[in-house]
Amino acid sequence: MGRIDPREVIGRYGTALAGLALILFFLIFAPNFASATNIINVLKDTSFLAILALGFALAFTVAELDLSVAEMASLAAVVCGWLVQLQYPPIVAVAAALGVGIVLGSLNGYGVTVLRIPSLIMTLGTAAIAKGLAFMITQGVAFVGRWPVGFTGLARGYTFGIPNLVLWMAGATLFAWGLVKWTRTGAHMVATGEADEAARLAGIATARMKRIGLLLAGVFASIMAVLLAANLSSAAPNMAGDYLLYAIAAVLLGMTMFDPGKPNIPGTVFAALVLKVLGNGLVLLGAPYYIQDIVLGAIIIGSVAFSASAMKKAAFKV
Repeated sequence: MGRIDPREVIGRYGTALAGLALILFFLIFAPNFASATNIINVLKDTSFLAILALGFALAFTVAELDLSVAEMASLAAVVCGWLVQLQYPPIVAVAAALGVGIVLGSLNGYGVTVLRIPSLIMTLGTAAIAKGLAFMITQGVAFVGRWPVGFTGLARGYTFGIPNLVLWMAGATLFAWGLVKWTRTGAHMVATGEADEAARLAGIATARMKRIGLLLAGVFASIMAVLLAANLSSAAPNMAGDYLLYAIAAVLLGMTMFDPGKPNIPGTVFAALVLKVLGNGLVLLGAPYYIQDIVLGAIIIGSVAFSASAMKKAAFKV
């Protein structure tokens, strides 16, 4: 049995342990943090961020950035809310929202792999298009109403005593983790992200892998949008905009744990939970709202610094 290298343990699990320490700190010092109601609310709130960040992580796995996920989610929510408002069956509204993610995710994939547009530029353009369409549909006014229980129950309901939002998050995590960890497509996605040219010479269809990564980012954004609209019984053109920075932070912070330097699914979900715990704990301690932004920026900078070697390997063609 070989010796355990403390530096390797700290490098692999240090951030996760720091996250657990943070949770323990709020459990002790933040009033009402440990209440069952608050813990359930934190988990439910984490689900939106985690699902969006998982899609971002899958695009990151193939070394592409998708900065359009938040605006795609806003447009998908608007389309979904619009159809629900018009009293279409919820399944039609949900299918239309998923269609938004599929179309825009495919558009990103086409632009990056066929038109050779850098993903940073391509997805910024898609984000602008999605934002404009969302405002065009709503005319800047949110859709709000008493929506069918069959639709709102997707987010507000419980199954076997477990909040549906938590189950959606678990399902999305298992899907993404299973795809990357145990499927041939996932292995090809990872190979494409780590060494694009070597993967191509080995016979891997790298362009197809990139299209799959960007397509999945759009689908995950749409799922998050449906759940967000169902939970709030409303849909607005900028309702998911604030999630982009948090999704980036979750993926980068996730890259500092478990498998340091690489986008990874468990790390992304745990990082999303840590970010939500941090925000919730600061609110309960009475910290000013702007403190969250300052801490978030520090986390992003620290995460990138920690995984700098991997960032250099990523083939972002800006």
